[in-house]
Amino acid sequence: MDATYNLNGGFKPTAKRFADLDGPDFFPTPAWATYALIDNESFVGEIWECACGNGAMSSVLEQTSRRVISSDLFDRGYGDRGIDFLDTRRRSDNIITNPPYNAAEGFVRSGLRASGKKFALLLRLAFLEGANRQRTIFSESPPSRVWVFSERITFYPVGAIQKGTGTTAYAWFVWDKNSPSETQLKWFKPGYKGRYAVGT
Repeated sequence: MDATYNLNGGFKPTAKRFADLDGPDFFPTPAWATYALIDNESFVGEIWECACGNGAMSSVLEQTSRRVISSDLFDRGYGDRGIDFLDTRRRSDNIITNPPYNAAEGFVRSGLRASGKKFALLLRLAFLEGANRQRTIFSESPPSRVWVFSERITFYPVGAIQKGTGTTAYAWFVWDKNSPSETQLKWFKPGYKGRYAVGT
């Protein structure tokens, strides 16, 4: 556990994210961040949440009336466990997830291969930066749309008291197989955080 999460007996919201390599620590996605995506992007066919954790995102995706498949590498009591998305042969019409922090590039590669229609990743806005990503991901397979949050998302460890706000900007990166390759930059309207605050 990062020491910054537990100072003087209290949890702090995350200023950074890190890969969940050994399984016990993960940061569920607030419901309002998923509602922002499904309110602005339509999904036809099955949806696969491939890093489902405790089902926080899957429970919102199920409200699209689409079939939702949930899986995770670790057993968190929800979905199929032991499924390594970075080494999968499973395919789905749509893939939507919030990947581990430093596995994002691998998730992009796997998601482009495994999705038939749309693939959406919740990532730091700073994912747009980087010479290596420019040469590989963004030159070869740029996202169709990048939806920037007008409000900051705060990620907490499970069980933490939710106080304060995050310091990192996030966006939904959407690859649409039926859309032109030129990337569109869009912004979510403010208000999602308050509208869907209950249960987030």
